[in-house]
Amino acid sequence: MKNLTRTLCSFLVALIVVAPLYADPSKPAKHKTPEQEARIDAESDLYDEGTDSLDDHDYTRAISQFREVVKMRGEHQDAAMYWIAWAQNKSGNRSDALTTLLEFQKAFPKSRWMEDAKVLEVEVRQSSGQTVEPSRMPDYEVKAMALQGLMNSDPERGVTTIEAILADPKQPTKLKDKAIFLLSQSGSSRAAELLSRFARDGSNPEMQQRALRYLGIMGGEQSRKLLADVYTSSNDIDVKKSILRSFMISGDKQRLLSLAKNEANPELRAEAVRQLGVSGARNELAELYAAETTIAVKKNILQAMFVGGSVDKLSEIARNEKNPELRATAIRNLGLTGGERSAQTLVMIYETDSSAEVRHAVINGLFLQGNAKALVSLARKEKDPDLRKQIISKLSIMGSKDATEYLMELLKD
Repeated sequence: MKNLTRTLCSFLVALIVVAPLYADPSKPAKHKTPEQEARIDAESDLYDEGTDSLDDHDYTRAISQFREVVKMRGEHQDAAMYWIAWAQNKSGNRSDALTTLLEFQKAFPKSRWMEDAKVLEVEVRQSSGQTVEPSRMPDYEVKAMALQGLMNSDPERGVTTIEAILADPKQPTKLKDKAIFLLSQSGSSRAAELLSRFARDGSNPEMQQRALRYLGIMGGEQSRKLLADVYTSSNDIDVKKSILRSFMISGDKQRLLSLAKNEANPELRAEAVRQLGVSGARNELAELYAAETTIAVKKNILQAMFVGGSVDKLSEIARNEKNPELRATAIRNLGLTGGERSAQTLVMIYETDSSAEVRHAVINGLFLQGNAKALVSLARKEKDPDLRKQIISKLSIMGSKDATEYLMELLKD
């Protein structure tokens, strides 16, 4: 029996000695003793000290602290190994960083830090002058980083790789989007040629839409001219709408204004007007409104003025427009813009215009901007029972302090 006991003890000791250096942090003990709890707290404190050292850019100290965390084989073990590699890379010890990362990947294949480790590996390799082939990378983030590094180090090879990625139906959509973005940022003539090809190619709508969007982001007269050429040659309304949005992104207000004036398709014309609003083209919208004769289009322009924050022009139209329908639209949009200036204009219009239709529009405008104080002031002065009822009706659902106090006054009368 003694021999058996001695054998078992020896076996257990051997197990402890040959136990792997890296424990699985995802499997904590079910029942922790006070000693285990103390060890967990100590590991957590040491890990926090390591991250503090990283914040202080004391990478040597951080590496030492994280190594102690690794030795404790607790729940922060995998994270500590990652930060060791990160600190080694920051210190310029790229060879050590790669060794740590490869060791990490073998020890913790299911760690939540694995993706970060792969991205860091690419960064370290590229910093060391190695060319990382994107097609050999396992996931999007790493491939995208490798692709960007390739475009920086060898643009011609990068464009060739991008062309292959875009032609491969198995490549993820996010990577293709990144690839087209990198094309738009490249200054090479071959990259511009490839981007132009996708922008014109209606047989692949998904790629075409991405190319058009990034041409807008890219900006510059060459990109704008290409967008204009595609707009003229295409019969696809969705493509043309994408180009109008790209004109807005690139700040091409003149082309938008020209299309808002001359586009034969009402839907596209309305989209051009809307994009002028988004781009904040206040002068262009004012010019367009003055020249336009169609009520429906003028309403679109008023909506665009609201989107573009054209408070002054909306105020002018709200005061002076002869067409009641357009004037009411301007008043409503003025209310939507909010702000003290628009509120003052609305109150002034209410007090100087006796038209019930205009006053109804002002009440709605003040309601839309949540201006209970102004509505209470108008209600106190209003002699027309119908208008006063409408104001009170709006106040009853606003839930503001001013509205509530006024309604309580009415209940006391």
